[in-house]
Amino acid sequence: MNKANDVFMNTYHRLPVVFTRGEGVRLFDASGKSYLDFSSGIAVNCLGHNNPALVDAIKKQAEKLIHVCNYYQSDVSEAFAEKLIAVSGLKKLFLCNSGAEANEGAIKIARKYSFKKYGKNRHRIVTLTGSFHGRTISTLSATGQDKFHENFGPFTEGFVYIPPNDAAALEKALNDISVCAFFFEPIQGESGVIPLSADYLKKAAEICAQKDILLIADEIQCGLGRTGEFFACNRFNLTPDIATLAKGLCGGVPAGAVLAGEKTADVLEYDHGSTFGGNALAAAAGLVVLETITANGFMDEIKEKGAFFADKLDDLELDGFDISRIRGAGLMLGADVSHEDHGLLEKALEKGLLFLGGGPKTLRFLPPYTITREEIIEGISILSEILPKTA
Repeated sequence: MNKANDVFMNTYHRLPVVFTRGEGVRLFDASGKSYLDFSSGIAVNCLGHNNPALVDAIKKQAEKLIHVCNYYQSDVSEAFAEKLIAVSGLKKLFLCNSGAEANEGAIKIARKYSFKKYGKNRHRIVTLTGSFHGRTISTLSATGQDKFHENFGPFTEGFVYIPPNDAAALEKALNDISVCAFFFEPIQGESGVIPLSADYLKKAAEICAQKDILLIADEIQCGLGRTGEFFACNRFNLTPDIATLAKGLCGGVPAGAVLAGEKTADVLEYDHGSTFGGNALAAAAGLVVLETITANGFMDEIKEKGAFFADKLDDLELDGFDISRIRGAGLMLGADVSHEDHGLLEKALEKGLLFLGGGPKTLRFLPPYTITREEIIEGISILSEILPKTA
């Protein structure tokens, strides 16, 4: 750990642990201590650690072909793209390496679509306060949180922030003739697992359809089956014009995707690219993820385990612990505690449990989809030891 501080830039508040291997829902540190992982590398290790099918596919692909540039095609990359389009219900995609890159691609598609159709003055994108869309200059500009903006300006102009779930603010913003897109996370992860309501998203979709404003769903954290539907939007029978994916898309191999519907499928024409995006190794891993999560009953099981997890969290509240406001869907759950600076991440680490924060008072849980009910109970038991009692 001391060596790491000598070579890495000071960009992360790292907890005092060094992991050396993983197995299923567990990570193991250098001393061999076991930890239940309720974070999945921030929703990345969706099939758990050292998943046999995933490891096997990566090994076999590495022995054949790791990378070929996108001036050519590879059999596995094409198979992955075809599967992803079939599952998503959208029309075409662009493969990249991360969520920020996927969101950059979505922004470029939206602006080019509007520029070609309406001219240069229709370029503004409405996003939400509390949103998080990435750490590049443009995706930071799209992010509606002041704390991410400090020291990095000037930013890409043309983004407008409105409060989530505020129908009046939504209608006012989308009536601006300079707006080309509404960009949203169906469930905001970084600001506290804040779901957008069905009525709010329905209204957004209606206004966008009427005014030819593109509806862009950032599904990077909440998509890919995490809520029990492939897209979190699917819970409300909503089909976006553009959707972005990353995080667990290839089970831990870096990957991202911009998926476009009928309106936007052919907007990009030899004017965007990526060196590594959709390479053979990532595609081989991504095929395993897609085949696993689309297997019969798999996403229903995510919903069931998520409901079980939420019930167990609610039991903690009933037992007199200082926890409240459980929210989310499937295996993306958040629960608020009453005080900031509670040190719960550190206390949980000592007891062998990993989870995330989501804003100053929110505990965020993003376990692997393969988690069992017994492992949920085990993690909840550790929470019960570290949460402060109200009585």
